Amino acid sequence: MKTLLHKAETRGDANYGWLHSRHTFSFANYYDPQRMNFGVLRVLNDDKVSGGMGFGTHPHQNMEIISIPLSGDLEHKDSMGNTTVIKEGDIQVMSAGTGVQHSEYNKNKDEEVRFLQIWVIPNTQNVEPRYDQITLDRADRKNKLQQVLSPNKEDAGVWIYQDAWFNMVDLDAEKEVVYNFNLKTNGLYIFVLEGCIEAGGQTLERRDGLGVFDTDAITLKATADASVLLMEVPLQL
Repeated sequence: MKTLLHKAETRGDANYGWLHSRHTFSFANYYDPQRMNFGVLRVLNDDKVSGGMGFGTHPHQNMEIISIPLSGDLEHKDSMGNTTVIKEGDIQVMSAGTGVQHSEYNKNKDEEVRFLQIWVIPNTQNVEPRYDQITLDRADRKNKLQQVLSPNKEDAGVWIYQDAWFNMVDLDAEKEVVYNFNLKTNGLYIFVLEGCIEAGGQTLERRDGLGVFDTDAITLKATADASVLLMEVPLQL
């Protein structure tokens, strides 16, 4: 097993007043040639947006864009005619394909919205743009893995144009779970949302990230109550 540790405090830090974003990988004004991506996982942004503020209409092309709200309400509008609100417990996916424009705003004026913005490089170019969102049952991740994304339309969660699988898990202190890779050639990026875990011989705390590869399974053990996002992705671009 090989690992790549990214401590929370080493992430890029962009504060525009209305937006505070922490970048695990190079993004916008944050550039680190050693932190460009983890395989096809290109962007992992941890965003906080002030009340009533947001990202104006902007374009995307040939990227799988996943949003996971952590608190508050995020309003999405796009050139496909979708106007939706996503909140904690939801997951949203947009295949930008041949091109799409969208905006994202904090629906509420009196509280911030927090969400993860994740970009995955697709394995199919120039597809027809598509949008989807679902609401997850958090009880289904209590001390067990809950699949929230895969390459397969028929599987649990949303789907994308890539051989990637995302899972979430809420672990009670001292509980553990084993993650078995779907493809041995993939890597797994572990991102701790809350709490503290041990994995791959490392101690991971809130917002720490750990890339894991050259193995077919890994055990995660919570040393305190923890919430974790696991992103299995191809390592070859």
